[in-house]
Amino acid sequence: MNQTQSNATIPNVTSSEKIDLLGMDRQAMEEFFASIDEKPFRAGQVMKWIHQFGVSDFEEMTNLSKALREKLIRVAQVRTPKIVAEQVSDDGTIKWLLEVDNHNSVETVFIPEKNRGTLCISSQVGCALECSFCSTGQQGFNRNLENWEIIAQMWVANKALGCKPKEERRISNVVFMGMGEPLLNVTHTFPVARILMDDFAYGLSKRRVTISTAGVVPAIDKIKEEVDVSLAISLHAPNNALRDILVPINEKYPLEVLMPSLHRYVEGGHSKKHVTVEYVMLDQINDRVEHAKQLVKLLGDLPCKVNLIPFNPFPNTDYKRSSNNAIHKFRAILEEGGLNVTVRKTRGDDIDAACGQLAGKVSDRTKRTQHRIEFAGKSLN
Repeated sequence: MNQTQSNATIPNVTSSEKIDLLGMDRQAMEEFFASIDEKPFRAGQVMKWIHQFGVSDFEEMTNLSKALREKLIRVAQVRTPKIVAEQVSDDGTIKWLLEVDNHNSVETVFIPEKNRGTLCISSQVGCALECSFCSTGQQGFNRNLENWEIIAQMWVANKALGCKPKEERRISNVVFMGMGEPLLNVTHTFPVARILMDDFAYGLSKRRVTISTAGVVPAIDKIKEEVDVSLAISLHAPNNALRDILVPINEKYPLEVLMPSLHRYVEGGHSKKHVTVEYVMLDQINDRVEHAKQLVKLLGDLPCKVNLIPFNPFPNTDYKRSSNNAIHKFRAILEEGGLNVTVRKTRGDDIDAACGQLAGKVSDRTKRTQHRIEFAGKSLN
């Protein structure tokens, strides 16, 4: 279609050919309306209907003309995933399993707190990385999620929680910390971040949208340029030898490459910018006194907050959670070194919704699970 095409010449198309509007950021939406010979301001109107009012039926968008609604019905759609399952933890955490295609499902988690509500969303079906302490990483990888499949997690959560426009929002923060490595999917992750911050959509501030990465350095450098949201780094080890084992992407982007990229990120952007350093506490693996001292030296003068995460076990893992004494001692050393430290309270572990436990349903193209089973079988013989 082109900009001069009239309403009468827009053909009926099949559902698979229709353009999906759910995952479009403002620029993409404006370009879409121009392509069907409509004014750019229609983009804001439709984004409000979709994201603020949770409307997916064009017939319900009553401030659009009948002719425009009919046009949209012919050429566009707002796809939303099916909720396969919902689980509610004793602490109020909610986990949804969302079907994204006939073979794959992903998990999304809402964590309510006294003064905030955080939605943890997924960016891939499975994970392309293989961090040894993470359940998602052990499940293999199928594909990147598309724009609409990522933002749909926010859309579905808002609907399920009964959120309404102009009322106090229940979801105040969104973190890309679910299944997958967001910075290996920037084509789809960045537009979604822009939708989350758009005043015609969810209107979240840059401080309330956080992208977490295991250390994809080239994409870290793009964050400030393209979305300038908050950054969390899954560090988990204070030296290359240990990090190569826990976070294998470190072999490609070792600490001497990663750390300068974090300093580049905090230079400029929104005021008082810092990095959240995620550090899972593994018993007798990375929780010793020498590790804490190495971490103080590594972080140096980087503006950051260290988030110590008690390990959350999953089936067939050999790792164990650090003792409370080890965690407290580790924290004390970091604080004595001048670092701002918090210990994350485990939430949703009774429904496998805690950090590192998300699994979903993955049709694994990497055959990672199969190889692991075969290797284990050979080891036993």
